[in-house]
Amino acid sequence: MKKIITVTLLLACGKFSFGQSNYSKAIGVKFPAGFSVTYKNFVADTKNIEAQATIWNKGFKISGLYEFNFYSFNNADGLAWFVGPGAHIGFWKEEYKTDYNSKIDIGIDGIIGLDYKFKDAPINMSIDWQPSITLIGSAGFAPASGGLAVRYTF
Repeated sequence: MKKIITVTLLLACGKFSFGQSNYSKAIGVKFPAGFSVTYKNFVADTKNIEAQATIWNKGFKISGLYEFNFYSFNNADGLAWFVGPGAHIGFWKEEYKTDYNSKIDIGIDGIIGLDYKFKDAPINMSIDWQPSITLIGSAGFAPASGGLAVRYTF
């Protein structure tokens, strides 16, 4: 059984190319699910943390994500796909606190998307889907988050 698991893991890893990002930090904006300021910081060749501060029509939310990057597009330098877990804390505007029976929401997030770093410019773009589940507060599943991010890399 151990041999089967080992072979399966080796084959699965062979399907993905674990490369290195060609930037270490990036800051920018993300939209249309509100307006976010986003900051990415690579902590390893294929792992980064991302922080987002989002203003939207019903309040303000802060999210933190831990992302795993996969450079598996052989003929597309700078292109990666990523996935990872995270968490958020949100604050409702005064007029929505009664509607949602909550002042503060706390929950977990997931993220999956594509990331592209332009070769000759300090620009990074990504598109992602970021669903979340609120555990404390207005409790529920929010499937419609995510968006397009444009960042300055350094």
